[in-house]
Amino acid sequence: MRLLHTMLRVGQLERSLQFYTEVLGMRLLRRQDYPEGRFTLAFVGYGEEAQQTVLELTHNWDTDAYELGNAFGHLAVEVENAAAACDQVRAKGGKVVREAGPMKHGTTVIAFVEDPDGYKIEFIERKG
Repeated sequence: MRLLHTMLRVGQLERSLQFYTEVLGMRLLRRQDYPEGRFTLAFVGYGEEAQQTVLELTHNWDTDAYELGNAFGHLAVEVENAAAACDQVRAKGGKVVREAGPMKHGTTVIAFVEDPDGYKIEFIERKG
């Protein structure tokens, strides 16, 4: 068994695709419209679906926004340098919500950014 993907519902697909591809550097792997169901699925990731877990962005055409609730936590992305990753996100217009630094009660360097729908993405700095 392996984890295939995580799905997020997004209010504006093009805005979300721009964030995940241009700000976070993922690639659009595939996209399919389902006119009868009035939704679009777009899959993005850092590698091919056959080898890596990817992110499914679901856009329901008649829904512009979602309440995030309090059960979902965040996505995590390994980065070489968390502070540099935050600088890159900020330079591309992204929102940093927790600057790079050691995690509470630990030594792992982490940071958090937020996508246009309010989902949190944790940067975890690769240990040397």
